[in-house]
Amino acid sequence: MSNTINVQSAAQEAKQLRDTAIANLNRTLVDLDAVIEQVLIATIARGHVLLEGVPGTAKTTLCRTLAVAMGLDFKRIQFTPDLLPSDVTGTRILDQAKSQFVLQKGPIFCQLLLADELNRAPARTQSALLEAMQENQVTIEGETLPLPQPFIVLATQNPVEQEGVYRLPEAQLDRFLFRVKVGYPDRSSEIDLLELQEAAPATPSQICDAGLILRLQNAVSTVYGKREMKEYVVDLIRETRQHRDVLLGASPRAGIYLLRAARARALLNGKDFFSHEDVQAIANSVLEHRVIIRPEAELSGRTVAEVVAEVIQNVAIREG
Repeated sequence: MSNTINVQSAAQEAKQLRDTAIANLNRTLVDLDAVIEQVLIATIARGHVLLEGVPGTAKTTLCRTLAVAMGLDFKRIQFTPDLLPSDVTGTRILDQAKSQFVLQKGPIFCQLLLADELNRAPARTQSALLEAMQENQVTIEGETLPLPQPFIVLATQNPVEQEGVYRLPEAQLDRFLFRVKVGYPDRSSEIDLLELQEAAPATPSQICDAGLILRLQNAVSTVYGKREMKEYVVDLIRETRQHRDVLLGASPRAGIYLLRAARARALLNGKDFFSHEDVQAIANSVLEHRVIIRPEAELSGRTVAEVVAEVIQNVAIREG
């Protein structure tokens, strides 16, 4: 009984956080409510987000503003072709006064890390994030150090540039809970954006702290779901592997992430249970960057988003 009361209380806190965050950030950001909600889902699901969009669509501003609003220690790394792994994680340097090597921690030691233009760095530097994103720790010259909690990576990449960029490998993409596309605002929102720029810049107020984020993260696993819901998640994952246009389907890790994200979405909507609607609402963001379609299907104009939509349509909903 105590678990139910705790979940209901956490659900109320989570819904208030979502509503307050969107209302607060709308004073700085325009037409990004859906993106803000997905980042919040990933945050309380202990996940990381890859924000994909052309330059000038407020991806960096979104990350910085969210960090201020959530009261998290924020660091930004501009990824470039000459960036070294030690520039991310840190290294040992000689302290001449003490005549010994001391640890100089890198910018990854924070609570919210913005990895700006991640695909501009070579694979060796990109891989510096893998241990941190999966294990919440960093190993520097044989010494393993825990990262501050909560630890969230928000990475950005430009989908259209071809020069000076490196394709993110599947192992790297699989560490991101969501890939979220940040597109252009509609005409009305773009006019609002211009008017917003003429006014004095609004500084977002802090609406929560790390303690609340950690409490909500701990509450996610207690959001109730029938066994039929787990069967539905597994059926979706397996259907991606069987689809005629798919070369590589989603992994078991994708199923774990999909289940966790559905629970987190339900919590942010004030519910202490999750449903098929929660799974379907975030399925595309979880699966699209994990599914590789066949070259012949891609040449014929098929997209991963279309395939994922068909997967959802093909899997029957069984009511328990």
